[in-house]
Formats: sequence, structure tokens, C-alpha cells
Amino acid sequence: MKRRAFARSTALGALASTVAAPAFAQSSPAVNWRLVSSFPKTLTISYDACVGFVKRVAELTEGRFQIKLFGPGEIVPAFQVLDAVQNGTVEAGFTASYFYVGKDPTFGFATALPFGLNTRQQNAWMLRGDGLRLNNEFFRAYNVSYVPMGLTGAQMGGWFRKEIKSREDLKGLKMRIGGLAGEIMSRLGVIPQSIPAGDVYPSLERGSIDAVEYVGPFDDEQLGLHRVAKYYYYPGWWEGSVQVGNFVGLEKWNALPPLYRAAFVAAATEAQDLILAGYDALNGAALRRLVAKGTELRPFPREVMVQAYEVAFAYYDELAAKNDKFKTIYDNWKAFGADVLPWYQLAEGTYDNFVYAEYSKRNR
Repeated sequence: MKRRAFARSTALGALASTVAAPAFAQSSPAVNWRLVSSFPKTLTISYDACVGFVKRVAELTEGRFQIKLFGPGEIVPAFQVLDAVQNGTVEAGFTASYFYVGKDPTFGFATALPFGLNTRQQNAWMLRGDGLRLNNEFFRAYNVSYVPMGLTGAQMGGWFRKEIKSREDLKGLKMRIGGLAGEIMSRLGVIPQSIPAGDVYPSLERGSIDAVEYVGPFDDEQLGLHRVAKYYYYPGWWEGSVQVGNFVGLEKWNALPPLYRAAFVAAATEAQDLILAGYDALNGAALRRLVAKGTELRPFPREVMVQAYEVAFAYYDELAAKNDKFKTIYDNWKAFGADVLPWYQLAEGTYDNFVYAEYSKRNR
């Protein structure tokens, strides 16, 4: 996705412009914010959408609300975005909440839990269920508010130097992996590593790690991971979808004029749609290029996935038993999944499975 694509009018954008424009008088306050990103400029789908987001906020406020974007390391490192927003170093940060599960595992819900909701289910829980409200109640203790701004779809299982044929092959493996998946993988014998995107390639090249998961074919190709690992595994069971977004300092958010907050949310919603569309449109071609360059696709053995599933939900139950904040969101998240999953199994699942099977038969 190119930067100019973000500026194209959408139905939401056109409506927001029509509604907001007359309300902005010259007396409207000039507001200048700084937004730091955990994701580097080289990952063009997410970063370019962020560039478009700040431009859109300015457009919707007739230039009165200006946000300046900074990449990781320009003000703070990639994994210190939340801290920078929380302590007021910057007003906002574009990041993944699960980068901060070391502070509290409850941070995982706004991004992804292993074997969790898929993309549409996550979005539905956040926007039409209780997900966004409950997460923001939790985030309030960290002096931030959260505005979703990106979905990736299901991710890949990552790049490995050696084949994974059984659980035994995971033992002692040093792997870059984020969120609660790190703890689950550690229970399967993996040694999880927390490494920002910009450091992933050199870490794998030097042999500091044996495997890495990032996002999917388009981003992984941009990072060059196929040049330093041969086997590309699927699915990324720890990220059936990933949702990212903006942490905003709570006082700064509450002080914004209501129309500025509306512009911020509208622009973030546009960006979220464009990020998902970018991955959906570009991952397929990127995967074909990777295979043509010698990448070998491998499915995780079912035995490994079944064991990981059992370990994951046992771990969630452990957390819920000792962490009331985790339990509050977990109970709601689990109930939402139980409510929507049968519908997806009946309609979406059977349709997808049939179409994919027929496509495979006819295009061998």
C-alpha cells in the first residue's frame, strides 16, 4: 500500500469531512502532538498507513490538529512506546499492546492471544462487544486511552533454520516471538526472545536466534528473513489475527475538543481498514515470490498444535485464577468467542473449506 492510497476518499472519510468542516472556526485551538511508532519505516503497509493517518487528522480538522510521526529509535526505542506515552514524553504511540505483557499479561487481549479470535471476530469483540470498553478500563490505570488502528489478518508461524517435526524439535530453540505466545512456547521447550523488528534480521543472521515470527509474507520479505532461514511455517496459531493501535495520554485525550477526538477516531478507522486491505492484497504475491526464491513452506505438525492449544488455555486459566484484571477481560473474551464461533464454523468455515478445496483441485 502506497502513501497516496490513504488520501483517497472513502465513504467514511467523505462523511467525516462533510460533518466536521463547518464546525471548525478560526477560534478552534491549534494542537500539536508527537506520535511515536513501534514499527519501522521499512514496513510500508503499517508505517505508510500511519503517515496517512496523521495527514487525515489534519485534513479533518482543517489543519488545526497536527500530529508529527516518529519511527522507532527517533525519540524512544520500539518497545518503550507505552512508557513514553504514559509518562508524557509524547502524546501518542502506535504500537501493539502485547509488547507490554511483561507489565501485566492483560495487555495481550487488545492485540492477540494464541488460539484466539480471528480478524473479524476480534474486530467485532472490540467494536460491538465489550472488548474496547474493558481494555480501556484496564489501560486507564496506566494513564492511557486506546484507539484501534490496524488488523493484519492471520499471521504466519515464522522462519526456522531447521524443520519442526515434533515437540522435541522445539526444545532449546531460541525464537523471537511476541506476546503471551512466548510463555506458551517456553512451556513447549522454546527459549523466547523479545526483539524489535529492526533487529530481527541481524539476530537471525548472526545465529543469536534460531527462529523468528514477525507478520506474514509481505512484511517478512521486506525484512529479508528468507535470506537467513529456509523453512517458513504456518499457521501462526498464536496470532489468528493481530490488532494494533494508538495509546494516547489520558489527560491529553480528555483535553482534546470532541471534534478533534472524532477526527482522530475516524482517521484511525480508515487506517485500520487500509492496513488490513494492504495485507490481504499483497501477501499472496509476496508468498509466491518467496517460494520462487527457495523458501520451503511447512505446516506445524498437528501434534504440536494440539499440545500448544492445551498448554495455552491451561495457562489462561492459571492467569485468571491469580489476576483479577486478566480474569475480567478473559471471561468476557471467552464468552464472546463461544457465542460467535458456532456461526463461523457453520457458515464461514464450511464455505471457505469447500472453495479452497475446489480451487486446489482445479489449479494443480
